[in-house]
Amino acid sequence: MSGVSLLPFMVLMQAVPGEEPATAPPVEEAEAASQKAQDARNQSIDRDGLNTTAKEEAEELDNQIIEGRERPGFNEELPERVTQDNPGAVRAPPPQAFSPNQVPIPDRWRLIDNVTDIDGNPIIKEALLDPYNQNTYKGDRPINPEKVPWLPIKGDDWFFVLNAISDTVYEPRTFPIPVGVQTTEDADRLDVFGNDFSTVLSQTFIVGAALLKGSTAYKPPSIEYRLTLAYNVNYVDVPERRVLFVEPSEPSHRLDHFLGVQEAFVDYHFTEYDRDRFDFISIRAGIQPFQADFRGFLFQDQQLGIRLFGNRDNNRFQFNLAGFWRLEKDTNSGLNSVAKTPRDDFVFIANVYRQDFLIPALTSQFTLAYNRNREADDIQIDTNGFPVRPALLGDLRGRDYDVYYLGYNVDGRIGRINITGSAYWALGEDRNSILTGEPVDIDAQFAAAELSYDRDWIRFRLSGLYQSGDSDPFDDTHTGFDAIFENPQFAGADTSYWIRQTLPFAGGGRVISINGRNGILNTLRSSKEQGQSNFLNPGLWLVGAGADFDLTPEIRLTANANHLWFEDTATLENFRIEGSIPSEIGYDLSASAIWRPKANQNIVFRLSAATLLSGKGFEDLFDNLGNDGNFYSILANLTLTY
Repeated sequence: MSGVSLLPFMVLMQAVPGEEPATAPPVEEAEAASQKAQDARNQSIDRDGLNTTAKEEAEELDNQIIEGRERPGFNEELPERVTQDNPGAVRAPPPQAFSPNQVPIPDRWRLIDNVTDIDGNPIIKEALLDPYNQNTYKGDRPINPEKVPWLPIKGDDWFFVLNAISDTVYEPRTFPIPVGVQTTEDADRLDVFGNDFSTVLSQTFIVGAALLKGSTAYKPPSIEYRLTLAYNVNYVDVPERRVLFVEPSEPSHRLDHFLGVQEAFVDYHFTEYDRDRFDFISIRAGIQPFQADFRGFLFQDQQLGIRLFGNRDNNRFQFNLAGFWRLEKDTNSGLNSVAKTPRDDFVFIANVYRQDFLIPALTSQFTLAYNRNREADDIQIDTNGFPVRPALLGDLRGRDYDVYYLGYNVDGRIGRINITGSAYWALGEDRNSILTGEPVDIDAQFAAAELSYDRDWIRFRLSGLYQSGDSDPFDDTHTGFDAIFENPQFAGADTSYWIRQTLPFAGGGRVISINGRNGILNTLRSSKEQGQSNFLNPGLWLVGAGADFDLTPEIRLTANANHLWFEDTATLENFRIEGSIPSEIGYDLSASAIWRPKANQNIVFRLSAATLLSGKGFEDLFDNLGNDGNFYSILANLTLTY
């Protein structure tokens, strides 16, 4: 019945009442009859004087395609050919493709202006002090140039980002505090070590602002200007004199404040080097943050420098080329002091990251760093009056040194085991050994690894660290490893007693410490912030275990236990003029609770406690009349972020 009109066919097939049904005509006769009937209908329409509109309506009805009753051989006319001038563009959908309830908006950022309730009131109301909902000051929508005519910007793709942090710390603690005839707080304290309790209160306000241009959702901004200032107020109370100030006449408590510039840089994005998936290359100049490895073992700081960085191969390959001119730090706050002349200390770093290198889900990083220090003729006295360069240790002479660091770092997982590891080899030359006064070679090693396993809401961790020490302080090679500026996130981080507290080295000059605050290495430095690297040190062994318990999205509990030893005590024995010092430092036990009441990082409260159960080596160094070898620290920290 292909091509046959149904009406004449049904007429021919209709049976006459009382007679036998007619026999169906052949297909050719049916088609001819159909065409004849159609011609007759058209002629009848013309004879009756009907207008052509009716005919067109009839044709339109015939041309409609009804599902399951398509007309064979019939094809609708195609729309006009689409032409376009810009490659990649497509024709806009016709108006009927949209729901009549939808309203076109100028861009996706101004969606909040068009979302209203049934009364026409905006559902989302922008407020300066609201860090949760969309906010122009948080970079959620572009700047309107008409509202800031004084700002030299053009276009609707400029964004302003304002961030503010309040960091409050209360820290009661105990640690060995040396005393002397002219430094005792009370006249009856005649022991080598006095009372060990002290208190720290620290309040830091950080305010940062950034002006950037570009579509920030899928690729880096084309240019960014950023400035971050930090203001710190700190109060410290200790039981002995000459701990906070060099003058014995000064009190044993101190209130200090400082304003530092932590970021001030320009970041320019080379758009011509972009690749698929928004791989990019950028250059950044000014005071900027930089971390040389995954856990901050070698260099993590905010310093003046220039950095070329980017990625390739859908972000599987990343690279950094950076050079830094180290700024002086404020003694008590650790913030950058831009009012002082920068140090004659330069750091150059090149590293590359490769994801899925050899093993899927594992990222490898290869690092080459060079630290060039020329501060042999520099005499630096800190804010409290203590000499920090050169260190009051050994021959008290200044030092120049060149150190090259070769490093491999890894982060990721193998199966269900998470792994983070670092290994560094330090090679170079120290122009003046602090013991012999002669040039010596530097040949030192460092390695650290952490394995963890996740089971539901618990993460179990195992940690291990090795820092080579010097076994012969008077030979021509120093083998004690030291970093440039460490800030390790490892083995409990700053919850750990050993990492959090600075332990003075009695027997050396003032402010010489075995380790540094927020540092894990045993370096015998005068200061991590203002001193020089020291490759004549006892080194460290650490073995630890810990676990994280995510009880709820708001509450996390953490526990850590570390056992520590000196790798080699030869340097300690020479500086203390002792025949033998045991290597065991002791056990570092810590626990913390973190509460995030909003289940985000805007409000974070942390309470932690740590204790050091001293071993034979620590007791030998810090023996006292009461023979109290256990020390503790408590940390209460509230962080508010906008």
